[in-house]
Amino acid sequence: MRRRRPLLAVLIGLFLSDMARGEDILVVANPSVTLGHPLSTGDVAAIYLLRLTLWPDGNAIIPVNREISSDVRARFTAGVLHQDNASLIVYWNEMHFKGKAPPVVQESEQALLTFIRRVPGSVGYVSGGGGVPEGVVVLARLPVAAGSGGGSP
Repeated sequence: MRRRRPLLAVLIGLFLSDMARGEDILVVANPSVTLGHPLSTGDVAAIYLLRLTLWPDGNAIIPVNREISSDVRARFTAGVLHQDNASLIVYWNEMHFKGKAPPVVQESEQALLTFIRRVPGSVGYVSGGGGVPEGVVVLARLPVAAGSGGGSP
């Protein structure tokens, strides 16, 4: 029976690390977006903080967020933007005075995907647990931990 305890401890540790990691986040875009490489986490953050506003072909980037109560948005905000909702509100208040508006918000994953399929240049994020959605291109797969810590922009 003693031999099983170390194995059990290893299995429990692996299970808990998978739970803590959560599902990857897929960054998806309208098929009009063509890149020769995946986006880095820094590129995605720059897009969502409006520091990167044009695709390499010169077309406008249209970032799309999920609703504020969404679990995938919380993981994206913490793990990719290194923010929490309160610091993002301050950031977007500052950006408002510079004439910049926050990303478009869609109230569900299906609404987000429908928007992205219809609007050239648009980009969004979905939970990677359901596979790759049809009608979009994947620009990045980001391993974002559940409960990632926040910070400032």
